[in-house]
Amino acid sequence: MSTSTLQTKLQHLPNRPGVYLFKDGEGTILYIGKAKSLRARVRSYFARGQDHSPKTRELVRRIEDLDTIVVGSEAEALLLEANLIKAHRPRFNIQLRDDKRYPYIKVTVQEPVPRVFVTRMLLNDGARYFGPYTDVGPMRQALELIKRLYTVRSCRYDLPAEAPARPCLDYHIGRCLAPCVGLQPVEEYRAMIDEIVAILGGRTAEVKARVEEEMARAAEALDFERAARYRDALAGLEAIERRQRMLDVRGGDQDVIGTARDGDRGCAVLLRIRDGKLLGREVDFFENLDDEGDDALLTAAVTRFYLGRGDYGTSDLPQEVLLGDEFEDLALVEELLTSAAGRRVHVHVPRRGDKLRLVELADQNARHLLEERAVLDESVRARADDDLYELQEALELKVVPRLLVCFDISHTQGSEVVGSAVVFENGEPSKAEYRRFKIRGDWGNDDFRSMAEVVGRYFSRRVEEGKPIPDLAVIDGGKGQLGAAAAALQAIGLDQVALCSLAKREEEIYLVGRAAPLRLPRTSPALRLLQRARNEAHRFAIGYNRKLRKNRTLSSRLSEIPGIGPTRQRALLSRFGSVRAVAAASVEEIAAVPGFSEKLARQVLDHLNRQSW
Repeated sequence: MSTSTLQTKLQHLPNRPGVYLFKDGEGTILYIGKAKSLRARVRSYFARGQDHSPKTRELVRRIEDLDTIVVGSEAEALLLEANLIKAHRPRFNIQLRDDKRYPYIKVTVQEPVPRVFVTRMLLNDGARYFGPYTDVGPMRQALELIKRLYTVRSCRYDLPAEAPARPCLDYHIGRCLAPCVGLQPVEEYRAMIDEIVAILGGRTAEVKARVEEEMARAAEALDFERAARYRDALAGLEAIERRQRMLDVRGGDQDVIGTARDGDRGCAVLLRIRDGKLLGREVDFFENLDDEGDDALLTAAVTRFYLGRGDYGTSDLPQEVLLGDEFEDLALVEELLTSAAGRRVHVHVPRRGDKLRLVELADQNARHLLEERAVLDESVRARADDDLYELQEALELKVVPRLLVCFDISHTQGSEVVGSAVVFENGEPSKAEYRRFKIRGDWGNDDFRSMAEVVGRYFSRRVEEGKPIPDLAVIDGGKGQLGAAAAALQAIGLDQVALCSLAKREEEIYLVGRAAPLRLPRTSPALRLLQRARNEAHRFAIGYNRKLRKNRTLSSRLSEIPGIGPTRQRALLSRFGSVRAVAAASVEEIAAVPGFSEKLARQVLDHLNRQSW
């Protein structure tokens, strides 16, 4: 998109609430934001004299297009912004670092004959979800208790529409009372489900009293086996109650959100408290905070927990949400949660007493988890060492391949032949060391000769610049590509460099001087490391090939115009971004490009406008 088109859009922005999406020249979404007034907010990015942060300045430099979505209110804009960020994950927005799906216990209360099972997918389907369980121990304990106390069906029939002809084995061994064929009344079954929901929701007092009565009745009847089952169930209820009793804050229902930050990384914790009992903890990690303030982390956390997940994120809202600090959209969040709950949900920042201590506890959890994540990241790096040692052993290398380079060739039917060299350092991509090559030799789709050229040029350049020579070179291909690479290394006196190739079809590894290929187990970390490097080299080579092909297609139309050489072609494409945009420009806009006059501008437009688009 041309600058003039972007300026036109900026001039005609509505003075209404909505969401704006900044895009680069390829249409990739860079940033999503919401505004009370789209006109005022979006224009502020481009106003002269604004003291933007370095990150915002870089964002503005890349913006070439924008879309806006008008909504009815600022609250609706906040909700739409959260959902769009979740869907598109723009690079300049704060990023959710780890979208790990923790398990939930799902009770399908929307079904006539509900089921109880574990899921990692949350859907807006009317079911009740309990969790997430970051520690699966309590989840297993709750499920075990439910199995011990209740005869919940395990089948997946859509009852009553798909009722079977006869009950399954669960009925015959006493695990289900067969509501599917009418042997258990649906009303009785649903009353049982209500008790299960009460247990999972932390309301165990009534259920506990009933179990105690049943245990006493079984003991009086001398049915000691049944009494023992109730005794064990009672122990399970008491264990759940003890775990939940840790936070008894006068029986209130609260969600407590705490945050912690370390540079551009952050962590947010949500503690779910119902009837004064801690039922669960939800955790999210964020990155790309950079120049953002602490309020930006809190905003990202709150919108992530409540607004970016669909209606299921608001299915069990408390009376109040406690936060450690104010943030700009606090009133809007309160409005949305109140609307979703159908009653007042109070979002506020406590200053003293038990509620302040809860927020401090949530902050402590966030700090601990952020520190723990840093330690885990270190352990991941340590595990990378294990993978490298395994690769050394599998290929019988003299040294641990801490510096690894992988080569690939890409072309389009023998044209735009390119090569790539991607570097992995300590098992991780080192993108600053990636290199790409346009093949100089005129031999079309001869992959062997192209691979020899790329390997020779890469290593010769490393020697000239005095850079470290990789411990292992990986070639994408089979014996032929490996032989070509080995000959290229020998020609420049580097035949001591360890070399292997990885063939795609069977994932066979070929080694110099070894006739038979090496086959590693598909689950081998060493093989996976080689595959990662091969796939990355392939991706990088294809990307360069596509870019050259696109440039050739774009330049071909401009090159047909008399007086438009390569320099003027580049100037036009740099200014307008595409040949289509050049054709849509005015004579004055083209004449303003260095090297162009009004006469030449008219000549360009006359030529392009004769072509069909």
